[in-house]
Order: sequence, then structure tokens, then C-alpha cells
Amino acid sequence: MTAPSLGVIEFESIAVGILAGDAMVKAAPVSSITAGTIHPGRYLVLVTGDVASVEEAMTAGRARGAVSIVDEVLLPDVHPAVVAAIGSVRGEPSGEALGIVETATVSSAVAVADAGVKAAEVVLMELHLADDLGGKAYALFSGTVGDVEMAVEAGGAAVGPVRVLQQVVLPMLASEMGDNLWSAARFVDRIGESDATG
Repeated sequence: MTAPSLGVIEFESIAVGILAGDAMVKAAPVSSITAGTIHPGRYLVLVTGDVASVEEAMTAGRARGAVSIVDEVLLPDVHPAVVAAIGSVRGEPSGEALGIVETATVSSAVAVADAGVKAAEVVLMELHLADDLGGKAYALFSGTVGDVEMAVEAGGAAVGPVRVLQQVVLPMLASEMGDNLWSAARFVDRIGESDATG
């Protein structure tokens, strides 16, 4: 995805989400649409393209699925690091500090990540979206303490306290904890690694 604009709508109902996604691609010539189920039984529709097309698609999605919308975000000029992170590309640690912003929805985490990387010289380490998280999501930022503090603050401010569950800055992440974070996010994956090496 190299499009300059990105829109996400998160639906409580799978059926309504499918109807809305269909309306979105019929309403505007978006570059791409990625849609599917996420935990806990929600439906996510993500569209990319030029700003006008994404705005038009989002309008159609809101009109068709208004009764079921949990959250949404429209990023007219999405940061390339966010696009990469949505595609499961993990950043390389940069600096001694780690920032974590945990959100109640996927859409909010995407907005947090975009605001954070635009506000400070940080690396977006990971953007974990909903699956295996009960609908929650989180963004990890790496960099100097000052930059990570700015990124976390900007990210939290972008979505507000209702959507942010926690925001934390660790000035010096222990190497052992870093090893756990960078090798695999899920506990079950880490146990599998321990069994294989033990």
C-alpha cells in the first residue's frame, strides 16, 4: 500500500461490515480494500487511495453501517511507517526507550501510530491489531526518552482518553524484556521457542 490516504471503519456486526465494505468500494475508485473479521467478532474494513476517493468511500461506509460502527479513522496523509506496520513489518529498535499505547479499538491504534511517528523521531516497532487481543490493539515506539515521550503523548492525544486504555514510557527497557518483545509478541509463541531451545 503506497497510497497517500487510508481509512478504517470497525463494525460490531460482521454482516453490516460486509454490506458497508461493499458500499464503500462501489461508491469510489479506491486503490485497495482489505476487509475481514477481527476479535471479538467484529468486522474491519480498510481502504486506501487518493484522499477524495477514500473520503467518499468512508462516507458511504458510514451511511450503510452507521448502526454498527464501533470506531473509525481517516488519515489523509498516512505515514509510510504505519502502512508498513499494518502489513506486519516490525521496526528495528532505535534508542533506549520504549513507548506503549494500548487502545480499545483497532482504528484508534492506527491513529495513535500515525500521530506518534509524525510527532517525534521514533521507530514504530509494532502495530498489533485486535486478533488474539479481544479487540484491543497497541503501538510500540522506540527512540530516545524525549522522543518516545512526545510520540506517546501525541498518539494518546490523537484519540483521547476514552479510546486509550494505557500509555506507558519505559526510559530503559531491560534487554531480557526486549528479547521477549522483539522475538514474538504472543506468550504462546514464546513458550514454543523455549521448548524448542530448552
